[in-house]
Amino acid sequence: MDENLKADLHGLEALLERAKNEAHAFLNRLDELPPAVNATPKEALSLPEQGLGAEPSLRLFMDRYGQELGGSAGPRYLGFVTGGTTPAALVGDWMASAFDLNASHPGSSAAPLVEQEALEMLRQLLALPKTFSGSFVSGATMSNFVGLACARQWVARKLGVDVAEQGLYALGPIPTLSATPHSSTLKALSMLGMGRGSLVRVPSQPGREAMDVDALRAQLESLGGKPCIVVASAGTVNTGDYDDLEAIGKLKERHPFWLHVDGAFGGLVACSPELAHLTRGMELSDSVTVDAHKWLNVPYDSALQLTRHPELLLEVFRNHAPYLDVRQGPAPFADQGPENSRRFRALPAWLTLMAYGRSGYRDILERDCRLARMLGERIEGSTAFERLAPVRLNIVCFTLRQEGGATQADIRAFLDRLRDDGRVFVSPTVLHGVPGMRAALSNWRTTERDIEIAWSAMLEVATRAAPVG
Repeated sequence: MDENLKADLHGLEALLERAKNEAHAFLNRLDELPPAVNATPKEALSLPEQGLGAEPSLRLFMDRYGQELGGSAGPRYLGFVTGGTTPAALVGDWMASAFDLNASHPGSSAAPLVEQEALEMLRQLLALPKTFSGSFVSGATMSNFVGLACARQWVARKLGVDVAEQGLYALGPIPTLSATPHSSTLKALSMLGMGRGSLVRVPSQPGREAMDVDALRAQLESLGGKPCIVVASAGTVNTGDYDDLEAIGKLKERHPFWLHVDGAFGGLVACSPELAHLTRGMELSDSVTVDAHKWLNVPYDSALQLTRHPELLLEVFRNHAPYLDVRQGPAPFADQGPENSRRFRALPAWLTLMAYGRSGYRDILERDCRLARMLGERIEGSTAFERLAPVRLNIVCFTLRQEGGATQADIRAFLDRLRDDGRVFVSPTVLHGVPGMRAALSNWRTTERDIEIAWSAMLEVATRAAPVG
């Protein structure tokens, strides 16, 4: 055995203690860390012929990179839609690494049972019928991929083709209808061989990102009964807008289509009496995407895919081989998604759901939405910024208020200065052709104090920043 490996094994307790201390020190200053850092480029290190050992390597990492990690898990990282990590989820993630279980197959550990329990708790949190089942995947992109892979198989079966066996060559284009799809939907269509060009845009309601259901109905009628796919949004990334899932779902009574709901972050509001009306009709869908490392606040990388058609998962993703020792009982998770080997992602979710329950998550979601409205009110009354959309959920979409309108260069320069200020991070966007930015509140740590700090930073940087275009 390598001497460094032998030494690290004998000193494992002290090594884990050192790692715990480094992690604890990081978390203790998370509230005050810059949410994002423009890290300094470094000349790449070469692979050592003789390793340093774990403790010196950890020390080297902290010396080399520890001051530029960024606090994206903290309360004022408001870019994209990024959650943090609850204490229980952190414990679960550490334990998942220590256990190092492959959660793919039953019969070798309790990991698949834990995943089933976590999925059941999440199904209840999402208020979905018991007919829905699924598995954990790495993120919303893979969850959308799985849902659309099942949709492709369903449409093909309607047309008398088994795409999983015969391939796409036996099938013509599959129309995929959506109003404001996430970019990962287009990526999934590309990976599935259907092509980004198969997406048919449905008009949105005036001034919104939500689908015009009458326009959808007309497009479905124009297909003359040909099966297709409809991708609906339960929380758009720019404005937190929702398609009318109930009205769209009812169209399935007259038109043959697979309804996939992208509820990457917005699906979770089903657990809140204050917000649940937004997801009414999600139970009519055929597949649903939920991203756990967003509003569920578990560590990267974690999401889940749910469908009411588990037999299609098995058709698309089955992975049979003699050495896999297929047994009676539930289908292995390796047969229900893209990954054969799978990290024990369910444990952080299981622990955080058990630790904080429905009421704990209801509090996180409702508080983040309340704080988003608070920030939106500050922007509405400001001479430095203007809102580009109502604050419907946890996202505030706005731009710089300046004569002639802000350009993308203006926005980029402002956001760079804001990042380098170190108090808050928000990300850019374009809404209805207008360059802007968006603050997404998804972290369990965020409080009113954080909004006040963020707002002060935004005002000060806007005052200092001169237009560049």
